[in-house]
Amino acid sequence: MNIKIRVKKTIGVLFIIIGLLILITPFTPGSWLIFVGLEFLGVRFWLLDKIKSKL
Repeated sequence: MNIKIRVKKTIGVLFIIIGLLILITPFTPGSWLIFVGLEFLGVRFWLLDKIKSKL
């Protein structure tokens, strides 16, 4: 696997985990990190492709 892709996926998963931890702790303004992590993983593009294929 390309090192750039691996780093991007690692950062994405890390942001999701931190965002989930922030949700259950008093630091709620940081919960947006979940969405940043999903963006790093490319989930938005994957979901858009799925929706387009069903139309």
